[in-house]
Amino acid sequence: MEEAASTIRDGDVVAIGGGLCMREPMAMLRELVRQGRRNLHIVGTAHGFDVDFACGGGIVGAVEETHVSFEQDFGLAPNYRRACETGQVRIKENCCNTVIMQLRASEFGIPFVPMRSIKGSDEIKLHPEFKPMVDPFTGKKIVLVPALTPDVAIIHAQKADIHGNLKILPPYVADVLFIRASKRVIVTAEEIVSEEKMIEEGPTIPYYETTAVVNAPFGAHPTSCYPYYAYDREHISEYMKSAKEGADAFKNRYLDKYVYGVKSPEEYLEKVGGNVKRERLASWKESRERWMELFTYG
Repeated sequence: MEEAASTIRDGDVVAIGGGLCMREPMAMLRELVRQGRRNLHIVGTAHGFDVDFACGGGIVGAVEETHVSFEQDFGLAPNYRRACETGQVRIKENCCNTVIMQLRASEFGIPFVPMRSIKGSDEIKLHPEFKPMVDPFTGKKIVLVPALTPDVAIIHAQKADIHGNLKILPPYVADVLFIRASKRVIVTAEEIVSEEKMIEEGPTIPYYETTAVVNAPFGAHPTSCYPYYAYDREHISEYMKSAKEGADAFKNRYLDKYVYGVKSPEEYLEKVGGNVKRERLASWKESRERWMELFTYG
């Protein structure tokens, strides 16, 4: 984990896999905060815990996302909002369709794509690199947007093998596009399986798309990584209480406890509730009632 994280440099454009509170690469983000990375330009679609945590950890300089919140459960993202309002983080709000098309341009090796959907939106004011023009074929106004090529994508997958073949289960969110569009791809995985097992299951992503793989069980916590575990509402409730009280309270009550005060994945697991917590989050698949029960904790 330490070695892989050390290859991410201050100022890099970093695409974060997963979305909202699902399969986000939290173990890698915790390591980047521990290493004191700064001024990262975060790129994604609809996100929540990961971006808010990264802003609270001081590693973000710009956020190019389409949505950042804790949805109907906890509402707005307090660290993200505070960082934007104080000017600590530069906002480059975008829309899902535009980000996806920019990634596709990078994947296809073309420098830009024409867009119609962004017309009429004030988002264009946040992106001086977007260029309005008249379509020479129809005479209608369109907007040219440049290819988006992140320096690195950080992805959490269900399974990987030692060669870097990945098994990611749906929903993929934008992960496949991030992997194909980025210069480098760092993957954390719930489990490292044999080459034979990966061949049997069939990889989602082939080895030549990945740069590094890290074995990271429970690496998406407190977000979900189905079928292994559900979202940890109890932990996120604790997180939100400290984040809402301000930057100092967040550092003293959350970062010092769960990031700076942790020396290993095993120690992190113990601090968040140990195997009892892991088994509880894994119990979602026992029944619909059990799955729903998990969302009453905290």
